[in-house]
Amino acid sequence: MIVRELVEMDEMLAQHQVICELYPNLSVEKYKSMLEKMLKNSYGQIAVFEEEECVAISGFWHGTKIWCGDYIELDNVVVKESFRSKGAGKLMADYLENKAKELNCTILVLDAYTTNFKAHRFYYNKGYGPKGFHFVKVLDEKGLS
Repeated sequence: MIVRELVEMDEMLAQHQVICELYPNLSVEKYKSMLEKMLKNSYGQIAVFEEEECVAISGFWHGTKIWCGDYIELDNVVVKESFRSKGAGKLMADYLENKAKELNCTILVLDAYTTNFKAHRFYYNKGYGPKGFHFVKVLDEKGLS
């Protein structure tokens, strides 16, 4: 398995089916529209490939906040069900940790749903820990994927 950064819109759109493992109702059109906005704001993607098949994908944001300085935030980390526990998630996490170090980031951050206990265990084992709560106030239920 190898990790590649996806830079072009077409590369990202070609992996739509993997994102759909997390968001089954996300149309290609809506995904493209979101990517067009996100790519203008320090968004990137990496993917793990087994030969030519994309088996895992993660978005990431590079930014700066007053409390921590530069950071990378993992976003929508997806490993195809048939490739879980085979090292794809570790490859992505290690890749983004190295990228964060290259960018002189002080932290890596991510959100995991409170019910996703497998993800919690994975990230705890990678050295992540909760720093606070991520509060959300939904303003438009229909706008959620």
